[in-house]
Amino acid sequence: MYRFLAPLARPATYSRWLHLVSPAAVASVWLFISPDKPWMLALMAVPVGLVPAMRLAEGVQGQLLLTPWERGRPDASISVAAASTWPDRWRTVLWLELRLLFAVPVMFATVWLPATSVDLVGMAFGKGPSNDWLVRGVEPHWWYGLLAPVPVLVLLAVVTVGGDVAAAAARWLLGPTATERLTALEERTEQLLERNRIARELHDSIGHALTVAVVQAGAARAANDPAFTERALAAIEETGREALDDLERVLRVLRESGTPASGRPTLVEADRLLDSARGSGAEVVAEVSGALDLVPAPVSREGYRILQESLTNALRHAGSVTVRVRISVVDGWLELEVMNPLTGASSMSGGGSGLRGIRERAALLGGKAKTGPYDGEWRVHASLPLEHIR
Repeated sequence: MYRFLAPLARPATYSRWLHLVSPAAVASVWLFISPDKPWMLALMAVPVGLVPAMRLAEGVQGQLLLTPWERGRPDASISVAAASTWPDRWRTVLWLELRLLFAVPVMFATVWLPATSVDLVGMAFGKGPSNDWLVRGVEPHWWYGLLAPVPVLVLLAVVTVGGDVAAAAARWLLGPTATERLTALEERTEQLLERNRIARELHDSIGHALTVAVVQAGAARAANDPAFTERALAAIEETGREALDDLERVLRVLRESGTPASGRPTLVEADRLLDSARGSGAEVVAEVSGALDLVPAPVSREGYRILQESLTNALRHAGSVTVRVRISVVDGWLELEVMNPLTGASSMSGGGSGLRGIRERAALLGGKAKTGPYDGEWRVHASLPLEHIR
């Protein structure tokens, strides 16, 4: 029983009712102007439907009244866009014809069925035969009062079924085209990629800064040397400033969707990462070969983040050890390798989010990255192609 009564509690049932009967107002005006040519109204719907903006207008009405819970959603089943192709225009024409067709029975039921219920109640109280054509010539009797709710129930059934049919037709004729669905999917994909990139930026930059601060603070406390403590505090301050700069860049991207990525650090600034790691107590041996300033910006930016994450992992899991860094540009590839002694704390399985981010960054550029134990050391090795990025 609840299943049959549930549609009556939905606001969409009544907004759909309004959508179904609204063309009747236009039809009434036309019949007043030209009562002997009702078929002309259906003919006039053809040029109106061929106007590109009509599909937009009908889509707005459809979302507002037929599927109000989808209003404004990018994955709405009814499109809100002007017709861009002739098939879209002809589908709009067919939709307008169906709207007029739906309006006839629903408007008839809306006007006559409640009137019939009123007549049945009147006949139950002895009122004479009604002029209503549905009960014309029927003699009054008390038991007609028992039938009074029936026309109202029929009206509700017509409205509910008619609304469902109209919504299905709107999804079919006004739904997103293949091109619109592809465009929406591409936009959604771009948004997800941008969110993932921002998450990686925050993870790498802030994670590096916090790691350096923790290592420096621990070393200063253990050393109990005022001069060393002063140097440690200076390193923490410098690393914190750099992290704040990175955070400001990321927040600027969030605030301004059109902000270019050119403000992000590149491998040309790799020295500040190496100095930061040295300031944290690690001995960093760096070997750089090739022209880093000629590396395409996207590759250089992602290489910087890979180096940053690799140094962060070394400091976090191995401590103050010797870290060997090799950066080379040769034969159209950027080769980046970071190695440190494999201690018990650094015996990672390779499943951390930072290491996964390194592999994802390399894969997005068409390259590859390997992380894991190698000859008694922990190695991060990334190969990024240059040619197809230019």
